[in-house]
Amino acid sequence: MIDLGRLRALHAVASYGTVLAAGEALHCTPSAVSQQLAKLERETGATLVEKDGRRLRLTEAGRVLADHAERVLATVDEAEAALAAHRDTVVGRLTVAAFATACRALLPYALHRLATDHPQLTTGLVEVNPHEGLEVLRRGHVDLAVLDDWPEVALRYPPGVSHVEIGRDVADLIVPAGHRFATAREVRLSQARDERWITAKAGDVCHEWLVRMLPGVRPDFNVGEFETQLTLIAAGLGIAIIPRLARPPLPQGVCVLPVRPVPTRRVVVAWREASAARPAITAAITALREAWRRHET
Repeated sequence: MIDLGRLRALHAVASYGTVLAAGEALHCTPSAVSQQLAKLERETGATLVEKDGRRLRLTEAGRVLADHAERVLATVDEAEAALAAHRDTVVGRLTVAAFATACRALLPYALHRLATDHPQLTTGLVEVNPHEGLEVLRRGHVDLAVLDDWPEVALRYPPGVSHVEIGRDVADLIVPAGHRFATAREVRLSQARDERWITAKAGDVCHEWLVRMLPGVRPDFNVGEFETQLTLIAAGLGIAIIPRLARPPLPQGVCVLPVRPVPTRRVVVAWREASAARPAITAAITALREAWRRHET
């Protein structure tokens, strides 16, 4: 009989391409992953992986087994969820993937609430962008994903993944105090097309949103931290769209303005349908909803 832990190792290598990355996903050392793969090859009597530079490439036999491993692990998820639902207890380990703002603004309260209400549950947190969050969720490397989903650059949810919206986060235009927009009641986004823009790094969903909404715009400053964006604005170097959930305390020398059309992102919690019956999933969604309500007030 094929050992389940060894199947997990093969599935992780198939997903991430290196023993190091697979070990990080499985919370074990690269050496432990290599040992599991070697045992699996002896167990099956087949060569499953080959070296390809610094990466590992699956052989034909490895690809066949990895495809089956994905389905087997999904079935195990369902079985564990059904058993947990039968016990009706919140136990085990729950790992959450979340975008950076949610890690700071929502997860501390939600994870603390889970630890207080369900001491038999162990939690973990991984900061990722929403596209990465969906991918690690689909692969089974996390149990829950907290995502920001902008309608203009909407996420595509893979088969087998369910989601629910827990709130809507509005973004504002932030400008230097001496800017021509500083005294305006509101600003249309099209009016700001030729401004010097400060936004997140290319590839980030906030950057994607801006260049989608203002075709042809080329931001002058691409920085990930919203605190840094505010510092640049206060220095008079440009303007930015910053979601309220993400907005730290404002420094002197900046003004906050409503913008039209109103930039709004959905804050979403996603999970694998195979684990939907697990009480820990329900408890975590409840805690995240409560964290959102506290933020709103």
